[in-house]
Amino acid sequence: MNHAELAAFLKSRRDRVRPADVGLPTGPRRRVPGLRREEVAQLAGLSADYYTELERGRGAQPSAQVLGALARALRLGGDERDHLFHLADRPRPPAASGPAALVQPALLGLLDRLTTTPAQVITDLHEPLAQNPLAVALLGAMPPGRGPERSFVYRWFTDPAARGLYPAEDHPHHSRVFTADLQAVAARRAKDTDVNRLVAALRRRSAEFAELWERREVALRRTDHKRIVHPSLGVIELDCHSLFSEDGRQRLLWFSAPPGTEGAAQLELLSVIGTQDLGAPADEPGPRSR
Repeated sequence: MNHAELAAFLKSRRDRVRPADVGLPTGPRRRVPGLRREEVAQLAGLSADYYTELERGRGAQPSAQVLGALARALRLGGDERDHLFHLADRPRPPAASGPAALVQPALLGLLDRLTTTPAQVITDLHEPLAQNPLAVALLGAMPPGRGPERSFVYRWFTDPAARGLYPAEDHPHHSRVFTADLQAVAARRAKDTDVNRLVAALRRRSAEFAELWERREVALRRTDHKRIVHPSLGVIELDCHSLFSEDGRQRLLWFSAPPGTEGAAQLELLSVIGTQDLGAPADEPGPRSR
């Protein structure tokens, strides 16, 4: 591992990213041309001390997961991301899909500009790749780790807690929509190991999914009307829109409500309270669990 070159590369990329590019305010007292170290750490989900050690050319070899998070936080292109992994002496990660996938630049550019509505980028297997702050406040932070547990579809059919995001009476609708969407993806990626493993695991673990799968309903989820249960604001009625990448393997999702509706007012309030839990003591804010 080339500690010195890794440190220099991280700093050069940090200097290049402007706060507005990642939805951060531009204050009058900035002394650096780009992001501060603590801002990069926050965007990547790392401690400020850990990231500072990396930029100083110290510390242990970062994992592939950490490198992927840094690549997203610093808005690295494909070649830059490969270079980052090379400097850290890690194998070059797969670029097509999965939780380590690089968010496609066009979708990431749009996500950076969606600052007044919840938005996130996911894979076609419903693995979250990037979120804006309002999406974290509405849906909860992205789950850690790797494997099928990162897929919301997998957790929907295997973890009852995941269903708390929607009112119980809406669960049958979402189960049908998720299954029909996965049918379409599986047909397009028939020889893909990740897809086949996910479908096999769901058929094995969920009788509900197995029954729905046999119906062979097929429909990519492009738009949907959702009622989302928020711990502080109650049920929020929103429209969910999807923009697909050119290859169909990533999607930008954003949520909106018509002006003048209760949902629109709740979104405005969500932007104020952020991830603070109004039901908890004032000194105990915390992110919502999906």
